[in-house]
Amino acid sequence: MVETLQCRSFLLCFLALCIFYSINVLTVEAVTHTHNWDVKYAYKSPDCYKKIAITIGGESPGPTIHAQQGDTVIVRLTNSMLTENVAVHWHGIRQYGTPWHDGTDGVTQCAIMPGDTLNYTFVVDRAGTYLYHAHYGMQISAGLYGFIIVKVPKGVSEPFAYDHDHSILLKDWYHSSTYEEAVGLSSIPFKWVGEPQSLLINGRGRFNCSASSIASGVCNTSNPECSPYSLTVVPGKTYRLRIASLTSLSALSFEIEGHNLTVVEADGSFVEPFVTKNLYINSGETYSVIVKADQDSSRNYWITTNVVGRKPSTPTGLGIFNYYPNHHYKYPSTEPTTGPLWNDTASQLAQSRAIKAHHDYVHAPPPTSDRTIVLLNTQNLINGYNRWSLNNMSLSLPTTPYLVALKHNITSAFDQNPAPDTYDVENYDIYNVAENKNAVSSNAIYRIGFNTTVDIILQNANTMTNGTSETHPWHLHGHDFWVLGFGSGKFDIAKDTKNFSLTNPIMRNTVPLYPYGWTALRFRADNPGVWLFHCHIESHFYMGMGVVFEAGVEKVGKLPRSIMGCGKTKHMINP
Repeated sequence: MVETLQCRSFLLCFLALCIFYSINVLTVEAVTHTHNWDVKYAYKSPDCYKKIAITIGGESPGPTIHAQQGDTVIVRLTNSMLTENVAVHWHGIRQYGTPWHDGTDGVTQCAIMPGDTLNYTFVVDRAGTYLYHAHYGMQISAGLYGFIIVKVPKGVSEPFAYDHDHSILLKDWYHSSTYEEAVGLSSIPFKWVGEPQSLLINGRGRFNCSASSIASGVCNTSNPECSPYSLTVVPGKTYRLRIASLTSLSALSFEIEGHNLTVVEADGSFVEPFVTKNLYINSGETYSVIVKADQDSSRNYWITTNVVGRKPSTPTGLGIFNYYPNHHYKYPSTEPTTGPLWNDTASQLAQSRAIKAHHDYVHAPPPTSDRTIVLLNTQNLINGYNRWSLNNMSLSLPTTPYLVALKHNITSAFDQNPAPDTYDVENYDIYNVAENKNAVSSNAIYRIGFNTTVDIILQNANTMTNGTSETHPWHLHGHDFWVLGFGSGKFDIAKDTKNFSLTNPIMRNTVPLYPYGWTALRFRADNPGVWLFHCHIESHFYMGMGVVFEAGVEKVGKLPRSIMGCGKTKHMINP
Protein backbone atom coordinates (compact mmCIF):
# COMPACT_ATOMS: atom_id res chain seq x y z
CA MET A 1 0.00 0.00 0.00
CA VAL A 2 2.80 2.39 0.98
CA GLU A 3 4.67 1.50 -2.20
CA THR A 4 1.50 2.19 -4.24
CA LEU A 5 1.08 5.62 -2.64
CA GLN A 6 4.76 6.42 -3.19
CA CYS A 7 4.45 5.36 -6.79
CA ARG A 8 1.37 7.51 -7.30
CA SER A 9 3.11 10.42 -5.57
CA PHE A 10 6.10 10.00 -7.85
CA LEU A 11 3.91 9.89 -10.94
CA LEU A 12 2.02 13.03 -9.87
CA CYS A 13 5.28 14.87 -9.21
CA PHE A 14 6.67 13.72 -12.56
CA LEU A 15 3.48 14.84 -14.35
CA ALA A 16 3.59 18.21 -12.60
CA LEU A 17 7.24 18.61 -13.59
CA CYS A 18 6.41 17.80 -17.22
CA ILE A 19 3.59 20.36 -17.24
CA PHE A 20 5.84 22.97 -15.63
CA TYR A 21 8.58 22.26 -18.15
CA SER A 22 6.16 22.43 -21.11
CA ILE A 23 4.72 25.74 -19.96
CA ASN A 24 8.17 27.23 -19.51
CA VAL A 25 9.38 25.97 -22.89
CA LEU A 26 6.33 27.51 -24.55
CA THR A 27 6.93 30.72 -22.64
CA VAL A 28 10.57 31.11 -23.60
CA GLU A 29 9.97 30.22 -27.24
CA ALA A 30 7.99 33.43 -27.87
CA VAL A 31 10.42 36.28 -27.22
CA THR A 32 9.83 40.03 -27.23
CA HIS A 33 12.48 42.08 -29.01
CA THR A 34 12.55 45.77 -28.10
CA HIS A 35 14.34 48.33 -30.26
CA ASN A 36 14.77 52.02 -29.49
CA TRP A 37 15.16 53.99 -32.68
CA ASP A 38 16.11 57.64 -32.98
CA VAL A 39 15.22 58.78 -36.51
CA LYS A 40 17.29 61.80 -37.37
CA TYR A 41 19.10 63.64 -40.14
CA ALA A 42 22.79 62.96 -40.75
CA TYR A 43 25.31 63.70 -43.44
CA LYS A 44 26.07 60.45 -45.27
CA SER A 45 28.33 59.56 -48.20
CA PRO A 46 27.22 56.08 -49.30
CA ASP A 47 28.53 56.64 -52.83
CA CYS A 48 31.26 59.12 -51.77
CA TYR A 49 28.96 62.11 -52.43
CA LYS A 50 27.92 63.83 -49.19
CA LYS A 51 24.24 64.64 -48.67
CA ILE A 52 21.71 64.79 -45.87
CA ALA A 53 20.04 61.43 -45.26
CA ILE A 54 17.34 60.18 -42.91
CA THR A 55 18.95 57.65 -40.59
CA ILE A 56 18.25 55.46 -37.58
CA GLY A 57 20.76 56.52 -34.97
CA GLY A 58 23.06 57.74 -37.75
CA GLU A 59 22.81 54.49 -39.75
CA SER A 60 21.55 54.04 -43.30
CA PRO A 61 20.58 51.33 -44.06
CA GLY A 62 19.19 50.96 -40.57
CA PRO A 63 19.83 48.07 -38.17
CA THR A 64 18.51 44.63 -39.09
CA ILE A 65 15.67 43.33 -36.94
CA HIS A 66 16.27 39.66 -36.08
CA ALA A 67 13.48 37.50 -34.65
CA GLN A 68 12.04 34.00 -34.68
CA GLN A 69 8.61 33.04 -35.96
CA GLY A 70 6.01 33.86 -33.30
CA ASP A 71 8.12 36.52 -31.57
CA THR A 72 6.87 40.01 -30.75
CA VAL A 73 8.76 43.05 -32.01
CA ILE A 74 8.48 46.46 -30.34
CA VAL A 75 10.09 49.45 -32.05
CA ARG A 76 10.02 52.64 -29.99
CA LEU A 77 10.50 55.16 -32.77
CA THR A 78 11.31 58.75 -31.84
CA ASN A 79 11.18 61.36 -34.59
CA SER A 80 14.18 63.60 -33.95
CA MET A 81 13.91 65.33 -37.32
CA LEU A 82 13.07 68.98 -36.90
CA THR A 83 11.25 69.64 -40.13
CA GLU A 84 9.17 66.61 -41.16
CA ASN A 85 6.93 63.80 -39.99
CA VAL A 86 7.72 60.12 -40.37
CA ALA A 87 6.00 56.71 -40.56
CA VAL A 88 7.59 53.27 -41.01
CA HIS A 89 6.00 50.28 -42.77
CA TRP A 90 6.94 46.70 -41.87
CA HIS A 91 6.99 45.29 -45.37
CA GLY A 92 5.76 41.68 -45.57
CA ILE A 93 4.63 41.54 -41.92
CA ARG A 94 0.90 40.90 -42.14
CA GLN A 95 -0.05 42.61 -38.86
CA TYR A 96 -2.69 40.11 -37.76
CA GLY A 97 -4.42 41.75 -34.80
CA THR A 98 -2.40 44.99 -35.10
CA PRO A 99 -3.55 46.67 -38.35
CA TRP A 100 -2.96 50.09 -36.76
CA HIS A 101 0.80 49.41 -36.75
CA ASP A 102 1.15 48.68 -40.47
CA GLY A 103 2.95 52.03 -40.60
CA THR A 104 1.18 53.67 -43.53
CA ASP A 105 0.54 57.39 -43.23
CA GLY A 106 -3.00 58.34 -44.23
CA VAL A 107 -4.17 54.71 -44.29
CA THR A 108 -3.51 53.19 -40.86
CA GLN A 109 -2.02 56.04 -38.83
CA CYS A 110 -1.21 59.70 -38.53
CA ALA A 111 2.48 60.28 -39.18
CA ILE A 112 4.78 60.76 -36.19
CA MET A 113 5.43 64.45 -35.67
CA PRO A 114 8.85 65.94 -34.80
CA GLY A 115 9.71 65.21 -31.18
CA ASP A 116 7.05 62.50 -30.77
CA THR A 117 7.51 58.79 -30.12
CA LEU A 118 5.36 55.87 -31.31
CA ASN A 119 5.70 52.28 -30.09
CA TYR A 120 5.16 49.99 -33.07
CA THR A 121 4.23 46.52 -31.75
CA PHE A 122 3.59 43.45 -33.89
CA VAL A 123 4.05 39.67 -34.06
CA VAL A 124 6.22 38.17 -36.78
CA ASP A 125 3.90 35.28 -37.56
CA ARG A 126 5.94 33.62 -40.29
CA ALA A 127 9.60 32.96 -41.05
CA GLY A 128 11.18 34.65 -44.05
CA THR A 129 13.00 37.66 -45.45
CA TYR A 130 11.21 40.97 -44.97
CA LEU A 131 11.87 44.69 -44.95
CA TYR A 132 11.05 47.95 -43.25
CA HIS A 133 11.04 51.39 -44.80
CA ALA A 134 9.60 54.87 -44.52
CA HIS A 135 6.03 55.29 -45.69
CA TYR A 136 5.67 59.05 -45.58
CA GLY A 137 6.28 61.30 -48.58
CA MET A 138 9.35 60.06 -50.45
CA GLN A 139 11.55 59.20 -47.49
CA ILE A 140 12.77 55.85 -48.83
CA SER A 141 14.89 57.93 -51.21
CA ALA A 142 16.40 59.65 -48.18
CA GLY A 143 17.74 56.43 -46.65
CA LEU A 144 15.19 55.19 -44.09
CA TYR A 145 15.10 51.44 -44.77
CA GLY A 146 16.41 48.06 -43.60
CA PHE A 147 15.93 44.29 -43.18
CA ILE A 148 13.66 42.14 -41.01
CA ILE A 149 14.96 38.55 -40.79
CA VAL A 150 12.59 36.00 -39.23
CA LYS A 151 14.00 32.54 -38.50
CA VAL A 152 12.01 29.30 -38.46
CA PRO A 153 11.08 27.93 -35.01
CA LYS A 154 13.65 25.80 -33.21
CA GLY A 155 13.50 22.21 -34.37
CA VAL A 156 11.90 23.13 -37.71
CA SER A 157 13.98 22.55 -40.83
CA GLU A 158 13.98 24.37 -44.16
CA PRO A 159 13.97 22.56 -47.53
CA PHE A 160 17.56 23.56 -48.29
CA ALA A 161 20.90 23.43 -46.47
CA TYR A 162 23.63 26.02 -46.03
CA ASP A 163 26.59 26.81 -43.81
CA HIS A 164 26.20 30.57 -43.44
CA ASP A 165 23.45 33.19 -43.83
CA HIS A 166 24.06 36.72 -45.21
CA SER A 167 21.80 39.59 -46.28
CA ILE A 168 22.28 41.94 -49.24
CA LEU A 169 20.08 45.02 -49.65
CA LEU A 170 20.05 46.84 -52.99
CA LYS A 171 19.19 50.53 -53.39
CA ASP A 172 19.33 53.25 -56.00
CA TRP A 173 20.64 56.57 -54.74
CA TYR A 174 19.86 60.16 -55.68
CA HIS A 175 21.87 63.26 -54.87
CA SER A 176 18.85 65.54 -54.96
CA SER A 177 16.75 65.88 -51.82
CA THR A 178 13.33 64.29 -51.41
CA TYR A 179 11.92 67.83 -51.20
CA GLU A 180 13.29 68.65 -54.65
CA GLU A 181 11.91 65.42 -56.07
CA ALA A 182 8.45 65.80 -54.53
CA VAL A 183 8.10 69.45 -55.59
CA GLY A 184 9.09 68.59 -59.17
CA LEU A 185 6.54 65.76 -59.37
CA SER A 186 3.72 67.96 -58.10
CA SER A 187 4.47 71.09 -60.13
CA ILE A 188 3.35 72.66 -63.38
CA PRO A 189 5.46 72.27 -65.47
CA PHE A 190 6.21 68.72 -64.38
CA LYS A 191 9.79 67.86 -63.45
CA TRP A 192 10.73 64.18 -63.45
CA VAL A 193 13.16 62.82 -60.82
CA GLY A 194 15.42 61.37 -63.51
CA GLU A 195 17.67 58.34 -63.21
CA PRO A 196 19.58 57.68 -59.98
CA GLN A 197 23.21 58.70 -59.65
CA SER A 198 24.38 55.43 -58.08
CA LEU A 199 23.44 51.87 -57.15
CA LEU A 200 24.21 50.79 -53.59
CA ILE A 201 24.95 47.29 -52.28
CA ASN A 202 24.33 47.20 -48.53
CA GLY A 203 24.55 50.98 -48.45
CA ARG A 204 27.79 51.27 -50.41
CA GLY A 205 28.45 52.51 -53.94
CA ARG A 206 30.87 54.63 -55.94
CA PHE A 207 30.13 57.90 -57.75
CA ASN A 208 32.56 59.51 -60.16
CA CYS A 209 33.86 62.41 -58.12
CA SER A 210 35.92 63.84 -60.99
CA ALA A 211 32.98 65.73 -62.53
CA SER A 212 33.87 69.42 -62.78
CA SER A 213 30.45 70.55 -61.56
CA ILE A 214 30.91 69.06 -58.07
CA ALA A 215 31.80 71.56 -55.36
CA SER A 216 35.04 71.04 -53.48
CA GLY A 217 34.76 68.77 -50.44
CA VAL A 218 31.37 67.33 -51.40
CA CYS A 219 32.67 64.15 -53.05
CA ASN A 220 35.55 62.15 -51.60
CA THR A 221 36.48 58.69 -52.91
CA SER A 222 38.72 58.04 -49.90
CA ASN A 223 35.75 58.20 -47.52
CA PRO A 224 35.46 54.75 -45.87
CA GLU A 225 31.65 55.00 -46.07
CA CYS A 226 31.86 54.31 -49.81
CA SER A 227 34.41 51.50 -49.79
CA PRO A 228 32.83 48.60 -51.69
CA TYR A 229 30.73 45.97 -49.97
CA SER A 230 32.79 42.80 -49.60
CA LEU A 231 31.37 39.38 -48.71
CA THR A 232 34.02 36.98 -47.44
CA VAL A 233 33.45 33.27 -48.17
CA VAL A 234 35.38 30.13 -47.28
CA PRO A 235 36.16 27.80 -50.18
CA GLY A 236 33.87 24.78 -50.25
CA LYS A 237 31.17 26.31 -48.03
CA THR A 238 27.55 26.94 -49.01
CA TYR A 239 25.86 30.30 -48.42
CA ARG A 240 22.31 31.52 -48.16
CA LEU A 241 22.12 35.07 -49.49
CA ARG A 242 18.96 37.00 -48.66
CA ILE A 243 18.73 39.55 -51.46
CA ALA A 244 16.21 42.39 -51.37
CA SER A 245 15.57 45.63 -53.20
CA LEU A 246 14.21 48.89 -51.88
CA THR A 247 14.95 51.01 -54.91
CA SER A 248 12.99 54.19 -55.42
CA LEU A 249 12.77 53.74 -59.19
CA SER A 250 14.97 51.05 -60.67
CA ALA A 251 14.34 47.41 -61.46
CA LEU A 252 17.65 45.60 -61.09
CA SER A 253 19.63 42.56 -62.07
CA PHE A 254 21.97 40.89 -59.57
CA GLU A 255 24.90 38.65 -60.39
CA ILE A 256 27.97 37.06 -58.78
CA GLU A 257 30.66 36.60 -61.40
CA GLY A 258 31.20 32.93 -62.28
CA HIS A 259 28.70 31.55 -59.74
CA ASN A 260 25.24 30.02 -60.02
CA LEU A 261 22.36 31.29 -57.90
CA THR A 262 19.75 28.75 -56.79
CA VAL A 263 16.53 30.55 -55.91
CA VAL A 264 14.84 28.98 -52.84
CA GLU A 265 12.67 31.70 -51.26
CA ALA A 266 10.59 34.64 -52.45
CA ASP A 267 8.84 37.09 -50.09
CA GLY A 268 8.84 34.55 -47.25
CA SER A 269 7.57 31.59 -49.33
CA PHE A 270 9.70 28.57 -50.22
CA VAL A 271 10.28 28.23 -53.96
CA GLU A 272 10.68 25.10 -56.05
CA PRO A 273 14.44 25.59 -56.58
CA PHE A 274 15.75 26.76 -59.93
CA VAL A 275 19.19 27.88 -61.03
CA THR A 276 20.05 31.19 -62.68
CA LYS A 277 23.17 33.20 -63.43
CA ASN A 278 21.28 36.44 -62.98
CA LEU A 279 18.52 37.39 -60.56
CA TYR A 280 16.00 40.03 -61.60
CA ILE A 281 14.65 41.94 -58.63
CA ASN A 282 12.11 44.76 -58.36
CA SER A 283 11.58 47.25 -55.57
CA GLY A 284 9.87 45.55 -52.61
CA GLU A 285 10.84 42.00 -53.60
CA THR A 286 12.94 39.68 -51.42
CA TYR A 287 14.66 36.44 -52.39
CA SER A 288 16.93 33.83 -50.86
CA VAL A 289 19.49 32.19 -53.11
CA ILE A 290 21.96 29.41 -52.39
CA VAL A 291 25.53 30.01 -53.58
CA LYS A 292 28.41 27.57 -53.35
CA ALA A 293 31.94 28.89 -53.00
CA ASP A 294 33.19 26.38 -55.56
CA GLN A 295 35.32 28.49 -57.92
CA ASP A 296 39.05 29.20 -58.08
CA SER A 297 39.81 30.47 -54.57
CA SER A 298 43.06 32.22 -55.50
CA ARG A 299 41.13 35.29 -56.64
CA ASN A 300 38.07 37.42 -55.83
CA TYR A 301 34.95 37.88 -57.99
CA TRP A 302 32.64 40.77 -58.78
CA ILE A 303 29.21 41.20 -57.28
CA THR A 304 27.26 43.41 -59.70
CA THR A 305 23.86 45.02 -59.96
CA ASN A 306 22.53 46.85 -63.02
CA VAL A 307 19.40 48.73 -64.02
CA VAL A 308 16.89 46.88 -66.21
CA GLY A 309 13.48 47.88 -67.53
CA ARG A 310 14.62 51.47 -68.18
CA LYS A 311 17.43 52.65 -70.47
CA PRO A 312 20.19 52.93 -67.88
CA SER A 313 22.44 55.91 -67.34
CA THR A 314 23.41 54.77 -63.83
CA PRO A 315 26.80 53.02 -63.46
CA THR A 316 26.96 49.38 -62.39
CA GLY A 317 26.80 48.83 -58.64
CA LEU A 318 29.88 46.91 -57.51
CA GLY A 319 30.78 44.63 -54.62
CA ILE A 320 33.39 41.93 -54.00
CA PHE A 321 32.82 38.21 -53.52
CA ASN A 322 35.94 37.64 -51.46
CA TYR A 323 37.49 34.18 -51.21
CA TYR A 324 39.37 33.76 -47.94
CA PRO A 325 42.31 34.31 -47.39
CA ASN A 326 42.52 36.92 -50.19
CA HIS A 327 42.30 40.51 -48.98
CA HIS A 328 38.64 41.50 -48.77
CA TYR A 329 39.17 44.71 -50.75
CA LYS A 330 41.32 43.18 -53.49
CA TYR A 331 39.60 43.98 -56.77
CA PRO A 332 39.08 41.11 -59.22
CA SER A 333 41.37 41.16 -62.23
CA THR A 334 38.41 40.84 -64.61
CA GLU A 335 36.03 43.48 -65.91
CA PRO A 336 32.75 43.73 -63.94
CA THR A 337 29.82 41.89 -65.50
CA THR A 338 27.41 44.22 -67.28
CA GLY A 339 24.29 42.14 -66.74
CA PRO A 340 21.53 41.29 -69.22
CA LEU A 341 20.10 43.66 -71.81
CA TRP A 342 18.07 46.33 -70.03
CA ASN A 343 15.03 45.87 -72.30
CA ASP A 344 14.95 42.06 -72.38
CA THR A 345 11.45 41.88 -70.92
CA ALA A 346 11.01 38.29 -72.11
CA SER A 347 13.83 37.13 -69.84
CA GLN A 348 12.38 38.97 -66.85
CA LEU A 349 8.94 37.51 -67.55
CA ALA A 350 10.43 34.00 -67.84
CA GLN A 351 11.93 34.32 -64.34
CA SER A 352 8.59 35.48 -62.90
CA ARG A 353 6.85 32.47 -64.44
CA ALA A 354 9.53 30.11 -63.10
CA ILE A 355 8.78 31.06 -59.50
CA LYS A 356 6.47 28.34 -58.15
CA ALA A 357 5.72 27.09 -54.66
CA HIS A 358 8.01 24.38 -53.33
CA HIS A 359 6.34 20.99 -53.77
CA ASP A 360 6.32 20.36 -50.00
CA TYR A 361 4.92 23.80 -49.17
CA VAL A 362 2.04 24.31 -51.58
CA HIS A 363 -0.89 26.32 -50.20
CA ALA A 364 -3.51 25.82 -52.88
CA PRO A 365 -5.68 28.84 -53.64
CA PRO A 366 -9.48 28.68 -53.57
CA PRO A 367 -10.55 27.28 -56.95
CA THR A 368 -12.72 30.32 -57.74
CA SER A 369 -13.08 33.90 -56.57
CA ASP A 370 -16.06 35.84 -55.25
CA ARG A 371 -15.10 39.07 -56.99
CA THR A 372 -12.84 40.24 -59.80
CA ILE A 373 -11.32 43.73 -59.86
CA VAL A 374 -9.56 44.76 -63.07
CA LEU A 375 -7.19 47.71 -62.58
CA LEU A 376 -6.05 49.61 -65.68
CA ASN A 377 -2.72 51.39 -65.06
CA THR A 378 -2.57 54.70 -66.93
CA GLN A 379 -0.69 57.96 -66.89
CA ASN A 380 -2.92 61.03 -66.99
CA LEU A 381 -3.09 64.78 -66.90
CA ILE A 382 -5.47 65.84 -64.11
CA ASN A 383 -6.02 69.59 -63.82
CA GLY A 384 -2.69 70.06 -65.58
CA TYR A 385 -0.72 67.78 -63.20
CA ASN A 386 0.99 64.55 -64.24
CA ARG A 387 -0.60 61.66 -62.33
CA TRP A 388 -0.85 57.87 -62.38
CA SER A 389 -4.31 56.34 -62.20
CA LEU A 390 -6.20 53.06 -61.82
CA ASN A 391 -9.44 52.94 -63.79
CA ASN A 392 -9.09 56.72 -64.21
CA MET A 393 -8.89 57.24 -60.43
CA SER A 394 -5.65 58.68 -59.03
CA LEU A 395 -5.21 58.03 -55.31
CA SER A 396 -4.96 61.07 -53.08
CA LEU A 397 -4.67 60.06 -49.43
CA PRO A 398 -6.97 61.82 -46.96
CA THR A 399 -5.74 63.83 -43.98
CA THR A 400 -7.67 61.50 -41.66
CA PRO A 401 -6.39 57.88 -41.80
CA TYR A 402 -8.90 55.51 -43.39
CA LEU A 403 -8.66 53.03 -40.51
CA VAL A 404 -9.66 55.62 -37.92
CA ALA A 405 -12.35 57.15 -40.13
CA LEU A 406 -13.96 53.77 -40.79
CA LYS A 407 -13.70 52.50 -37.25
CA HIS A 408 -15.23 55.70 -35.83
CA ASN A 409 -17.69 56.24 -38.72
CA ILE A 410 -16.26 59.61 -39.80
CA THR A 411 -17.96 59.54 -43.18
CA SER A 412 -16.84 63.05 -44.15
CA ALA A 413 -13.17 62.02 -44.07
CA PHE A 414 -13.13 60.49 -47.56
CA ASP A 415 -15.27 59.84 -50.64
CA GLN A 416 -17.90 57.23 -49.73
CA ASN A 417 -18.63 56.30 -53.35
CA PRO A 418 -17.25 52.89 -54.37
CA ALA A 419 -14.09 52.76 -56.48
CA PRO A 420 -14.64 51.22 -59.96
CA ASP A 421 -14.11 47.47 -60.40
CA THR A 422 -13.18 47.72 -64.08
CA TYR A 423 -12.66 50.01 -67.08
CA ASP A 424 -14.02 50.19 -70.62
CA VAL A 425 -12.33 46.96 -71.68
CA GLU A 426 -13.91 46.78 -75.13
CA ASN A 427 -12.94 50.24 -76.34
CA TYR A 428 -9.71 51.13 -74.52
CA ASP A 429 -6.56 50.84 -76.66
CA ILE A 430 -3.66 49.92 -74.37
CA TYR A 431 -1.08 50.47 -77.14
CA ASN A 432 -1.66 54.17 -77.76
CA VAL A 433 -1.71 57.40 -75.78
CA ALA A 434 -5.22 57.96 -74.47
CA GLU A 435 -6.75 61.25 -73.39
CA ASN A 436 -8.56 59.79 -70.35
CA LYS A 437 -10.62 62.95 -69.98
CA ASN A 438 -12.57 61.47 -67.07
CA ALA A 439 -9.54 60.85 -64.85
CA VAL A 440 -9.85 62.37 -61.38
CA SER A 441 -7.97 62.53 -58.10
CA SER A 442 -9.92 60.58 -55.51
CA ASN A 443 -9.70 58.97 -52.08
CA ALA A 444 -12.51 56.46 -52.67
CA ILE A 445 -11.75 52.87 -51.60
CA TYR A 446 -12.75 49.27 -52.27
CA ARG A 447 -15.00 47.68 -49.62
CA ILE A 448 -14.47 43.92 -49.69
CA GLY A 449 -16.52 41.26 -47.93
CA PHE A 450 -14.57 39.79 -45.04
CA ASN A 451 -13.16 36.32 -45.71
CA THR A 452 -14.13 36.47 -49.39
CA THR A 453 -11.74 35.63 -52.23
CA VAL A 454 -10.78 38.40 -54.64
CA ASP A 455 -9.04 38.29 -58.01
CA ILE A 456 -7.00 41.34 -58.99
CA ILE A 457 -6.09 41.77 -62.65
CA LEU A 458 -3.41 44.40 -63.16
CA GLN A 459 -3.58 45.70 -66.74
CA ASN A 460 -0.73 47.77 -68.15
CA ALA A 461 -1.04 50.31 -70.96
CA ASN A 462 0.78 53.05 -72.83
CA THR A 463 1.95 56.08 -70.85
CA MET A 464 1.54 59.65 -72.09
CA THR A 465 4.64 59.05 -74.24
CA ASN A 466 4.19 57.19 -77.53
CA GLY A 467 5.57 53.66 -77.55
CA THR A 468 6.22 53.56 -73.80
CA SER A 469 4.86 51.21 -71.17
CA GLU A 470 6.72 50.72 -67.88
CA THR A 471 7.25 47.90 -65.37
CA HIS A 472 5.44 48.39 -62.06
CA PRO A 473 6.13 46.27 -58.96
CA TRP A 474 2.86 46.01 -56.99
CA HIS A 475 2.85 45.46 -53.22
CA LEU A 476 -0.10 44.44 -51.03
CA HIS A 477 -0.16 45.31 -47.34
CA GLY A 478 -1.62 42.95 -44.74
CA HIS A 479 -1.81 39.88 -46.99
CA ASP A 480 0.01 37.50 -49.28
CA PHE A 481 -1.55 36.72 -52.64
CA TRP A 482 -1.32 33.83 -55.07
CA VAL A 483 0.31 34.75 -58.38
CA LEU A 484 -2.01 33.13 -60.92
CA GLY A 485 -0.39 34.23 -64.15
CA PHE A 486 1.17 36.77 -66.49
CA GLY A 487 0.24 37.63 -70.04
CA SER A 488 0.87 40.00 -72.92
CA GLY A 489 -1.66 42.40 -74.36
CA LYS A 490 -5.15 42.93 -73.01
CA PHE A 491 -6.51 40.50 -70.42
CA ASP A 492 -9.39 38.39 -71.75
CA ILE A 493 -11.56 37.40 -68.80
CA ALA A 494 -13.27 34.60 -70.76
CA LYS A 495 -10.08 33.02 -72.12
CA ASP A 496 -7.22 33.88 -69.75
CA THR A 497 -8.91 32.78 -66.52
CA LYS A 498 -8.93 29.22 -67.90
CA ASN A 499 -5.12 29.26 -67.91
CA PHE A 500 -4.64 30.42 -64.33
CA SER A 501 -1.99 28.52 -62.38
CA LEU A 502 -3.96 26.86 -59.56
CA THR A 503 -1.76 23.83 -58.86
CA ASN A 504 1.35 25.31 -57.26
CA PRO A 505 1.25 29.13 -57.49
CA ILE A 506 3.70 31.03 -55.33
CA MET A 507 2.36 33.25 -52.55
CA ARG A 508 3.98 36.69 -52.47
CA ASN A 509 3.39 40.24 -51.32
CA THR A 510 5.06 41.99 -54.29
CA VAL A 511 4.84 41.16 -57.99
CA PRO A 512 5.77 42.93 -61.25
CA LEU A 513 3.40 44.14 -63.94
CA TYR A 514 5.27 44.13 -67.25
CA PRO A 515 4.95 46.57 -70.19
CA TYR A 516 1.77 46.16 -72.29
CA GLY A 517 0.85 43.08 -70.26
CA TRP A 518 -1.24 41.84 -67.36
CA THR A 519 -0.65 40.12 -64.02
CA ALA A 520 -3.34 38.09 -62.22
CA LEU A 521 -3.47 37.71 -58.41
CA ARG A 522 -5.85 36.07 -55.94
CA PHE A 523 -6.07 36.80 -52.23
CA ARG A 524 -8.29 35.96 -49.29
CA ALA A 525 -9.59 39.02 -47.42
CA ASP A 526 -9.12 37.34 -44.04
CA ASN A 527 -7.19 40.06 -42.19
CA PRO A 528 -9.50 42.73 -40.69
CA GLY A 529 -8.34 46.24 -41.44
CA VAL A 530 -7.60 48.77 -44.17
CA TRP A 531 -4.80 47.86 -46.52
CA LEU A 532 -2.87 49.69 -49.20
CA PHE A 533 -2.13 48.09 -52.60
CA HIS A 534 0.28 50.19 -54.64
CA CYS A 535 3.14 50.45 -57.07
CA HIS A 536 6.39 50.25 -55.09
CA ILE A 537 8.15 52.77 -57.30
CA GLU A 538 8.20 55.69 -54.90
CA SER A 539 7.52 58.45 -57.41
CA HIS A 540 4.66 56.47 -59.01
CA PHE A 541 2.89 55.97 -55.68
CA TYR A 542 3.48 59.64 -54.84
CA MET A 543 1.72 60.45 -58.12
CA GLY A 544 -1.34 58.35 -57.29
CA MET A 545 -0.63 54.75 -58.35
CA GLY A 546 -2.40 52.88 -55.59
CA VAL A 547 -5.75 51.70 -54.25
CA VAL A 548 -7.07 50.92 -50.77
CA PHE A 549 -8.96 47.79 -49.65
CA GLU A 550 -11.16 47.56 -46.55
CA ALA A 551 -12.33 44.24 -45.13
CA GLY A 552 -13.81 43.37 -41.75
CA VAL A 553 -12.99 46.70 -40.14
CA GLU A 554 -15.80 46.09 -37.65
CA LYS A 555 -13.72 43.21 -36.28
CA VAL A 556 -10.73 45.44 -35.53
CA GLY A 557 -10.15 46.07 -31.81
CA LYS A 558 -9.96 49.42 -30.06
CA LEU A 559 -7.56 51.73 -31.86
CA PRO A 560 -4.69 53.21 -29.85
CA ARG A 561 -4.70 56.98 -29.49
CA SER A 562 -1.05 57.06 -30.47
CA ILE A 563 -1.98 56.66 -34.16
CA MET A 564 -4.32 59.67 -34.06
CA GLY A 565 -3.88 63.43 -33.94
CA CYS A 566 -4.24 64.53 -37.57
CA GLY A 567 -7.21 65.55 -39.71
CA LYS A 568 -10.52 64.86 -38.03
CA THR A 569 -8.86 62.77 -35.30
CA LYS A 570 -7.45 65.75 -33.39
CA HIS A 571 -10.38 65.84 -30.96
CA MET A 572 -9.86 62.16 -30.16
CA ILE A 573 -6.58 62.81 -28.35
CA ASN A 574 -7.60 66.21 -26.94
CA PRO A 575 -11.35 65.89 -26.22
